[in-house]
Amino acid sequence: MAFQISPGVNVSEIDLTAIVPAVQTTAGAFAGQFRWGPVEQRVLISNEAQLLGQFQKPDSTYFRDFFVAANFLAYADTLHTVRINNTGLANAITSGNASITLIKSEADYDANFANGTSGVGNFVAKYGGALGNSLKYSICPSATAFESVLSGNYTVVDGNTGVTFSANQALTVTPGDFLQLGPDKDLYKVATVAGDGLSVTLDNEYVGTTVNSDTAQKRLWEYHNFFNRAPGTSPFATTRGGSADQMHVVVIDEDGEWTNVKGQVVEVFDSVSKASDAKNEDGSTNYYASRINRESSYMWWAAHPSGVTNAGSKASGTTYGGGNTPVSESFRSGSDGSTGTAGQYQRAYDLFKSAEEVDVSVILGGAATSATAIHLINNIAEFRKDCVVCLSPEQDDVVNNTSYNNAEADDVVEFRNTLPSTSYAVLDSGYKYQYDKYNDAYRWVPLNGDIAGTMARTDEVRDPWYSPAGLSRGRIKNSVSLAFNPDKTARDLLYKNGVNPVTTFPGEGTILFGDKTLLGYPSAFDRINVRRLFIVLEKAIAIAARQSLFEFNDEFTRAQFVNLVEPFLRDVQGRRGITDFRVVCDDTNNTSEIIDRNEFVGDIYVKPARSINFIQLNFVAVRTGVEFEEVVGQFG
Repeated sequence: MAFQISPGVNVSEIDLTAIVPAVQTTAGAFAGQFRWGPVEQRVLISNEAQLLGQFQKPDSTYFRDFFVAANFLAYADTLHTVRINNTGLANAITSGNASITLIKSEADYDANFANGTSGVGNFVAKYGGALGNSLKYSICPSATAFESVLSGNYTVVDGNTGVTFSANQALTVTPGDFLQLGPDKDLYKVATVAGDGLSVTLDNEYVGTTVNSDTAQKRLWEYHNFFNRAPGTSPFATTRGGSADQMHVVVIDEDGEWTNVKGQVVEVFDSVSKASDAKNEDGSTNYYASRINRESSYMWWAAHPSGVTNAGSKASGTTYGGGNTPVSESFRSGSDGSTGTAGQYQRAYDLFKSAEEVDVSVILGGAATSATAIHLINNIAEFRKDCVVCLSPEQDDVVNNTSYNNAEADDVVEFRNTLPSTSYAVLDSGYKYQYDKYNDAYRWVPLNGDIAGTMARTDEVRDPWYSPAGLSRGRIKNSVSLAFNPDKTARDLLYKNGVNPVTTFPGEGTILFGDKTLLGYPSAFDRINVRRLFIVLEKAIAIAARQSLFEFNDEFTRAQFVNLVEPFLRDVQGRRGITDFRVVCDDTNNTSEIIDRNEFVGDIYVKPARSINFIQLNFVAVRTGVEFEEVVGQFG
């Protein structure tokens, strides 16, 4: 405590309640090629519905990565996912011939595009991909654009063909508008505009009639029925002497790629403002560009529409021009790009390299090539030392590989031999055939998402130090069949080389039938459960040990450390993770030299529990007169 200068009472509080914390053991990490979503940014996904919402449904090109992630989420609820930046990936634009530099994410937009982008239209698709080409936007910038009275005489002719105006009325009508015509005030949708003649798609029969216009005869914005009233002046602008700042904006799935319904409205922005400082009653921004950037799932603002004057100016004393017609444009030029390269996948996976930035325990390799698999092992798992990489062989090794009996096993072993020796990686035996409900098709998908999932399921029902293999915890979900279903001979070859067979047993399902790591020599760490046991112990105790930083290296601190670690290890022992342990932290390993170097040493000895890989059953027949005590223990 601090020394006191004058008489008084000083109260201090010392916290000796520290414990070894629980650590997360089921968080996955994956990088893949998807049809939509932010690029080279970690996104936390909890279930398949979120995966679908963020990265959109797969197609015949991008199904594999999607289903590896979805298969993991069938067992677990935490997957950090990164979309790779593959060559040619491009955001869709709405006008002009210019292409736009890929907008990777919200941070990228804020840093490089938030002040506007010329030559690409008023909006760009929020993310790269051809899916953006299915979209369309429509702006109603004024009350006149929302609805207007038709002036002059006009004739509806030939049933479903068109309307001919006697005046130049067509100049204020745009394709998609509705015309309210005739004594029954029926609505007719405008298909095309050509001079004074309009080709109209009729909602019902109305032919051969000449009508004098009156206040009942109107043109209406195509999307007027999504709003209660025309845009006008907001209360914010009114109090500041501004006028006509409001506008309506809708986003439409024009081609039906998002909703399976062509022309479906997917977003509505009601009475947003052209004023850059506009606020809602709750204090949130109502500036249309900011609202769309913040709330839209489909597009970013790029430029103010032509004819909409003073947009982006502050509201005080400003009169905003809106134009007399809506502004509608389709998105185009979005591209999915080419198939991702090994280097592009590796750059995406590098976002998981720092253990301080993101906490993960299993990394899904997907359809990783040998080069990518080596990168995941050497530069991420071995660097972090707190996670395991789950890998599958290449598709050609096991799918339709029938050149000779058990050719698949030989090719899988050949793939394994390209990889380094490590206890931080696990290799399974192939691919499964599963149903793609989004496209009504069957797909070959690598099993590593499921193998990582069995580890997550093991953590949930038991603990990380239990083996994820076998009939209890190693069941593979959603498998119609295996590309390679290894028999006993193939399983022997695979297991001898550190490959974990996945096998379908009649009546029992598809099972992970091995729990080896890729460690190339005999050791306790050549088993998944031992490697994951030590990851948990090391991570948890290391976090707890940080509390000893900057304390004195004396008997009190060392005893405090021992009293912190031993209860934790006793708990792990009680939960069958270890059979025995000892913690040494005293002057035998904290010598004067160690203390003088400002170091602190704690030695933790652990006897890990071992999983059963081989069972020997001895059935011994004995004569009637023999006592069992005479023969028990003599055979084995």
